[in-house]
Amino acid sequence: MFEGSTVALVTPFRGGNVDWKAYGDLIEAQIAGGTDALVTCGTTGESPTLSDEEKVELFRFTAERAKGRVPVLAGTGSYDTHHTIELSKAAKAAGCDGLLLVVPYYSKPTQAGLLAHFRAVADAVNLPAMLYNIPGRSAVNMAPETIVRLASHKNIVAVKEASGSCDAVTQISSSCGITVVSGDDSLTLPFMACGASGVVSVVANIVPADVKELVRAALDGDCARALELHRKLFPLIKACFIETSPIPVKTALALMGRCTRELRLPMCEMDPANEEKLKAALAAYGLFGGSGAAARRREAGAKRRKPEAKN
Repeated sequence: MFEGSTVALVTPFRGGNVDWKAYGDLIEAQIAGGTDALVTCGTTGESPTLSDEEKVELFRFTAERAKGRVPVLAGTGSYDTHHTIELSKAAKAAGCDGLLLVVPYYSKPTQAGLLAHFRAVADAVNLPAMLYNIPGRSAVNMAPETIVRLASHKNIVAVKEASGSCDAVTQISSSCGITVVSGDDSLTLPFMACGASGVVSVVANIVPADVKELVRAALDGDCARALELHRKLFPLIKACFIETSPIPVKTALALMGRCTRELRLPMCEMDPANEEKLKAALAAYGLFGGSGAAARRREAGAKRRKPEAKN
């Protein structure tokens, strides 16, 4: 379950609030581009700076806008098991189809603690869950053996593997039936060669159709086409991670006129030199043809527009 191309949606802001019009348009663009599932309130959506009230509204809005056309996964994981359970119950009540559960960050639990944490959430909320292993942000790596043990729970059906380890993907995929997806855009193809079935993608925010085609080609065994797309996407992927995500991808969307570049501290605007590199990558891909000044005029116009109703 949850194989294919899943996008980790950004959360557009305007004037300190969620820009619901821009967010709805981004959802529609993803569905039109063939994206298989949506993640709301993931790290790319700046979840650490969203209030619980905003998260619940994003859960509801995303589920209602998707209208069953694609599954919606709610990012409900935190460093607190009780809080994770409460958010997960709210996501289910809001109509979400699944949960994205990150390894508890800052707390640094042991492998035994990870087993207890994820089992407690899966026991409490009857929704399919995707585990999220990202030691670069959580400070703890969830061992493949732990993931294999968790896969025996009926509600734990997938893992987003962002450890960067092909060995881990091979070990997990060969030891149990859990769906493994890449958590790194640049490793989608290598991970799929080792047994993964897709990606939760950042760069799909701006090129959903190409990410979907790469994943589909890999699943279909069309290695030549998958490699061609991997090589095409690679410079854009590197530019989208030239600074901490989601700073570059949100800046890219702003340059393309899709949302403002507004971030919440401690996320801040890109270094100007890095932004020039991002512009060059977008231009090379055919996504950005205007000057920086023209793009900023488009952003300014978007900010001046009267906020629209959520639905």
